[in-house]
Amino acid sequence: MLKENLKNVQNNIKKACERVGRKPEEVTLVAVSKMKPLSDIEELLETGQLEYGENYVQELCDKYENISKPVHWHMIGHLQTNKVKYIIDKVELIHSVDSLHLAKQIEKEAVKKGVDAQILVQVNIAQEDTKFGINGPEVMSLVEEISKFPHVHIRGLMTSAPFVANPEENRCYFKKLHKLFVDIREKNIDNVSMDILSMGMTNDYEVAIEEGATMVRVGTGIFGARNYNK
Repeated sequence: MLKENLKNVQNNIKKACERVGRKPEEVTLVAVSKMKPLSDIEELLETGQLEYGENYVQELCDKYENISKPVHWHMIGHLQTNKVKYIIDKVELIHSVDSLHLAKQIEKEAVKKGVDAQILVQVNIAQEDTKFGINGPEVMSLVEEISKFPHVHIRGLMTSAPFVANPEENRCYFKKLHKLFVDIREKNIDNVSMDILSMGMTNDYEVAIEEGATMVRVGTGIFGARNYNK
């Protein structure tokens, strides 16, 4: 079932790319495995899927320690400064950097562990009260500040669009973030590569791809619904 779900998502990505004249290789699929057992990930490893997203530091660390072979872990949930040290040398990419304070801590821990941290700046593009991320107008100055940290490399932007019944409702937000992404890229800021635009989840990833996403984060569409009452 999991492998079939993954195949369906991959096919949808391919179709979305075809609709707008993009190549499927331009889009990276991150399978969001939060609150799902390691056995689910092990099953998907047989298909060659290597990118996995986790929301909680403890869960990511447990899976990191126990998985049968190395994969690329993505920290996609809100990250507290006091938890940075636990994941700094374990993750491929931190998607959720939304303050200079957090970026400073990432720089500090990266120096301690002798690594370079790859990050995305999280933007609350729809300005929802319930979501983390900074508002669009503040993004450029935050990017410029973080770019001064030698061990923190900004690779792009990330957003979580509103949960809507009709994915078309989020198209305007994806367009807006893509424009911001391009504007920042064109500034050619040192230490900022702007090659990753992480947007689109289970209910709207096809629209996100049509609007320029280079990375989508799909959980329920692959692993099925989560039980939050456990």
